Amino acid sequence: MKQSQLFSKTSKKLSESEASKNAQFLLKGGFIDKSSAGVYSLLPLGLKVLNKINTIIREEMNAIGAEELFMPSLIQKKYWEKSNRWAVDVIYKTSTNPADSEKKDFEYGLGWTHEEVVTAIATRFINSYKDLPKAVYQIQTKFRAEARAQAGLLRGREFSMKDLYSFHESKEDLDKYYEKVIGAYKKIFKRLGLKFLVTEASGGAFTKEYTHEFQVLNPAGEDTVFYCQKCGFSQNQEIYKPEAHKDCDGQIESGRSIEVANVFKLGTKFTEAFGLNFLNEKGEKKPVIMGSYGIGPTRVMGTIVEEFSDEYGIIWPENIAPFKVHLVELKGKNPSKVQKACKSLYEKLNKAGIDVLYDDRDLSVGEKLNDADLIGIPNRVIISEKTLAQKKMELKPRNSKKVSMVSEKQLIKLLQK
Repeated sequence: MKQSQLFSKTSKKLSESEASKNAQFLLKGGFIDKSSAGVYSLLPLGLKVLNKINTIIREEMNAIGAEELFMPSLIQKKYWEKSNRWAVDVIYKTSTNPADSEKKDFEYGLGWTHEEVVTAIATRFINSYKDLPKAVYQIQTKFRAEARAQAGLLRGREFSMKDLYSFHESKEDLDKYYEKVIGAYKKIFKRLGLKFLVTEASGGAFTKEYTHEFQVLNPAGEDTVFYCQKCGFSQNQEIYKPEAHKDCDGQIESGRSIEVANVFKLGTKFTEAFGLNFLNEKGEKKPVIMGSYGIGPTRVMGTIVEEFSDEYGIIWPENIAPFKVHLVELKGKNPSKVQKACKSLYEKLNKAGIDVLYDDRDLSVGEKLNDADLIGIPNRVIISEKTLAQKKMELKPRNSKKVSMVSEKQLIKLLQK
């Protein structure tokens, strides 16, 4: 991709109201655009990153036998009423005039979660123990009327969510799948390069057992967790009990953290509400037992920026970066010669299957290098009169100060690894 043809451009200044690092860098770098508080557009650069995060999530969900579907965001009132969640304060609702009889059924809530819809769907397909277990997931837009939409992609009113739902005939089967999902989540976050704590948290209205959150220690987070580096113990502040750590002599620490995922054992709350039952081997009717498991891909994207950045901009991990290499053309006094060399390399990189952003813009050296640091592509390659004189090009990883001079052949070999 030529940078001169990108839909978005970098910005030098932002509103002072954008305090979070991820909001500042993603807005300045042209990855997102803010429509209103907590509502963002994913621009082409940002969508490339999000799609790569989603690909990793999909691969690990598919690996544990989950099937992908896609449910509606517009959910009729009758579904929320069955689970007694029509009155929750985070739901956005359509309004209608009660006196208008033709529109009396035109009451919907925008999906902030999908337990109701997926359970209603499952009643069509699950009737026997032979139909179990089952697991389905989606990557869908969610809407929540957050009173304090803040911190960029970390707390939004409209955001992306991967929600997985599993259906089981017994608590033991749910427990096994629950642990399998935790294992899959660990693989996802390791692939994304995030260090995380599997943190015990309250079950809320769903279960008396602990649920689990995946927390990334970061000062930008809203949660506080107590944890031990030695044994891996971690509990959310809301349930923290020092005596739970009595089997380890490690030091308990506390810190701010960002919740990037959670897993719940829902039990039969929704299946009983919707009449989702099955006949067991003895022919007895039993309620299906459910689990629910969420990851916020847009929140993960914001967390990665909070974790992997410096004073100059973003430092994307290579497997989710919008491009693998940023080719920067520094024209100098002999622009045609430099431009010819850059175009030649650009074509060869594309032919080799290496995703490249080519900065062909007519800007100063400082502007180009500042933008390269801001956008955060893992490898920066400079071609200039100086490098051409050595029949080399300058290679600098974004996460390092080390600069090396390499030949075209060496560069392509390094980037193909």
